[in-house]
Amino acid sequence: MVYRFRIILDTKEDILRDIEIEASATLEDFHYAIAQAFGFGGSEMASFYRTNKEWEQGDEIPLLDMDEGIVPMGQEQIDSVFDAENHHLIYVYDFLDLWTFFVELIEIGEPEVSTLYPNLIFAQGVVPDEAPNKDFVAEENQSEDELEADSDEEGLDDYNDADFY
Repeated sequence: MVYRFRIILDTKEDILRDIEIEASATLEDFHYAIAQAFGFGGSEMASFYRTNKEWEQGDEIPLLDMDEGIVPMGQEQIDSVFDAENHHLIYVYDFLDLWTFFVELIEIGEPEVSTLYPNLIFAQGVVPDEAPNKDFVAEENQSEDELEADSDEEGLDDYNDADFY
């Protein structure tokens, strides 16, 4: 089987890629396919995050094996992650710049004999030179004064009394 995905860069502009990949491929293979489709080298840290239909971030699937009990991308096959209930993932590339993508399964089909997978089947939009800025919003019912108070907690701005060199 071949899974067809739409990967959307989290920007105001429509920047997306549609990729076909074999069901037996790993999420690590998918990571490299996404990176290449968007013009990245694939050498930065990255993670997939399980999510629901409302795109609420869930459990991490990291590129590298970082912790016991967390399965890395190279050990997760695509067909074990996506099923009738789960069609979405969030993908974050480069933890310094936080390129964030929405990954959605759009179709499952039969492979074509003459096609090499993964296969970029559609591209729209030009990837910006820099990752889009993220606007972090206050928690519900949190006022501007509370936000400022949280950032001005005792000792955050005064390093003179710190007990380290």
